[in-house]
Amino acid sequence: MIENSKPLPVADGPMGLEILKELVRDRSLLTAMEQMHTHIGNIFQITMPVFQPVVVSGPEFNRQVLVTDRDKYRWRGKDDPVIRLLRHGVLVEDGETHDQLRSSMEPALRRTPTAEHIPAMIDYTDQVLAQWPADGQVDMLIEMRKVALLILMGTLFGTDFTPDLDRLWDPILKAIQYISPGPWILWPNMPRPGYKAAQRELDEYLYDLIQQRREEGGPEDDLLGRLVHAPDMDDDLIRDQLLTMLIAGHDTSTAMLSWTLYLLGAHPEALAQSQAEVDTICGLDRPTAETVARLPFLDQVIKESLRLYPPIHVGNRFAGENTELQGYAIPDETRVMVSMYLSHRDEAQWEEPAAFCPHRFERGEHQKQAPLSYIPFGGGPRNCIGATFAQIEGRVVLARILQQFSLELVPGQKIKAHMGATLEPRPGVKMSVRQRS
Repeated sequence: MIENSKPLPVADGPMGLEILKELVRDRSLLTAMEQMHTHIGNIFQITMPVFQPVVVSGPEFNRQVLVTDRDKYRWRGKDDPVIRLLRHGVLVEDGETHDQLRSSMEPALRRTPTAEHIPAMIDYTDQVLAQWPADGQVDMLIEMRKVALLILMGTLFGTDFTPDLDRLWDPILKAIQYISPGPWILWPNMPRPGYKAAQRELDEYLYDLIQQRREEGGPEDDLLGRLVHAPDMDDDLIRDQLLTMLIAGHDTSTAMLSWTLYLLGAHPEALAQSQAEVDTICGLDRPTAETVARLPFLDQVIKESLRLYPPIHVGNRFAGENTELQGYAIPDETRVMVSMYLSHRDEAQWEEPAAFCPHRFERGEHQKQAPLSYIPFGGGPRNCIGATFAQIEGRVVLARILQQFSLELVPGQKIKAHMGATLEPRPGVKMSVRQRS
């Protein structure tokens, strides 16, 4: 640690008490973090019993944690619920183990193989849309979770998830709840009813899927095929990667699609422009890799949605040694939380940061921000392994919805950003849908 390093700022005194009251009243760690950021700045420490992470945001801190000093931090905590659930998934492994897992998985998620999945993405989207009323209401949080699950399982795991969707819906939600911020932060040993049963159901499904692929064969270049054929990859390790992708992969897409539809509904002019662009470029034809690449405004809308409501809203690291951040002392084993959410709403980097403005992502405009001001998929060598897949999926699904339905946000809803495993719109996003002729 650097001599003469500065002590970490904390929220104490009357200000700390007010923030604590907000935390208790709203039961929202996100609200508390926003207040601390406003009053303290881009680095502060939360001081709660047994939970005292350092929260950082802004390009300088992001660069130091994610890029220049990344080897001083670990992804794997000692006893977080995410470790108990994902075990040795690529998301929570470090060093050479992570690199080997990533090299086995990443080829299945690159641009070319993802583009080849576009017809399947459309088919699964159409399957969900076929259940919508011709003129009625749907909850986009639920509907986009269906779409995201069907697409992920169908394209990356090579299986139609339709027969198992209802049966595994609650176990999946239970697993997401298990790894979401909650009372366990203060009481790590508190009972978690229903979790073990949910994990058993998910494990049984995934182990059966692995055995079926080993026995019956199948594509060798989808994600499951690459894992089954990877050297030194046993069924337990494959299960860990599949569950990582099942939980983290679909939940991030669910949040991205839900928030984007909410923002379009809340800004009818942007919705009209997006729909007109899709009509002009795609017409009545199924979207293709070529046409979805020519939807610049829809792409800007998605990027702005990811700025305002990044699904992965915080990245957890653990100091592997005594170190420092921009001159502040970081003791060994300290949890460091890189806040994408706060970085994306930093007034020093973004004009009117709370405003929805897709045009800030027009060509040349985004370059006005400092590098690593915008990190919806993380940054550095360990950025999100599914970033390309998610962005293509987002354009395809949204284009297909806009082709087939007129949308309107149901008025009077009180939608809040819920800090779960992902940043989720709660209690949901209800929209009036009307089939286009």
